[in-house]
Amino acid sequence: MACLINVEKIFAGAALLQIYKQKKTGIESLDTIEKGCWINLTAPTEDELNRILKETQVLPEFLRYPLDPEETSRVESDEDQLLIIVKIPHPQHVEDVVRYETIPLGIILVEDIVITVCPIKSPVLDKVIETAGKQRVLSSHIRFIFNIFLRVAGEYLRYLRLIDRLMDEYEEELHRSMRNKELIKLLNLEKSLVYFNTSLKANDMVMARLGSGRYLAISEDDEDILEDAQIENMQAIEMAKIYSDILAGMMDAYASVISNNLNIVMKFLTAVTIVLMLPNLVASIYGMNIELPFQHNPHAFFITMGLSFLMSAVVVYIFIKKKMF
Repeated sequence: MACLINVEKIFAGAALLQIYKQKKTGIESLDTIEKGCWINLTAPTEDELNRILKETQVLPEFLRYPLDPEETSRVESDEDQLLIIVKIPHPQHVEDVVRYETIPLGIILVEDIVITVCPIKSPVLDKVIETAGKQRVLSSHIRFIFNIFLRVAGEYLRYLRLIDRLMDEYEEELHRSMRNKELIKLLNLEKSLVYFNTSLKANDMVMARLGSGRYLAISEDDEDILEDAQIENMQAIEMAKIYSDILAGMMDAYASVISNNLNIVMKFLTAVTIVLMLPNLVASIYGMNIELPFQHNPHAFFITMGLSFLMSAVVVYIFIKKKMF
């Protein structure tokens, strides 16, 4: 049984196993696996994995490799089956702190069936589905795979622009308040850029290996799509490097500013302590039970207090001249 895809329902739904096929009327959703279809697995259960293993004869390890969050981007071929793993961006929000990580997306080519496996629902494949009907990307498995690469690179560029805006926001917050929270936010962005830079370079190596023609028979049209994906991926690599350098310089600058502010505060407190120590010294001396100057003078209190304030005033004047206040 088949029905035409409704894009709005795709974004609203949370199905873990989806099967699509290119038809003349557009992209259709299927209940059964057919030749030339695309199987999309998102955080699959054991029952779903067993069903795919039974009906497609795909290698079990090919299905399970992409479910490991630590898997790196690579291309692997075995028994006429092809596994491609690329890293895709994944945002995480903890309270008001944003951090971006990368997760593996597996693309498996088994005869004339394409299987995608991802441990978490990602907008990358949703956007592929959204445009698949108009561009007929499912009519060619190679074109479909290269379109995924193009969408992945576009998703990296989108998140990099968001990181750029977040850097500006956090910088403004740091101007107003030198708290650890703002520095932690910048540190999370710095980690995100490290993840992005590493994953983008690994994805570029995967695309270069596929472009060599060793694993896939690539037509001129498919090669154009792959080149577009490589160009966008290279642009994302450059952006990630630039933002990483800017952020590293910003972190160093604000660390120096915070350290300098601490030195200023300590210098001020030291100066205040010295100024307050002088009246305390005079009071301590005149508190001793011995013969002291002015002790029989009726104005002894005012003389000693005046002497204390005069000494403090002289020290304050000296500190001001030396810019310690």
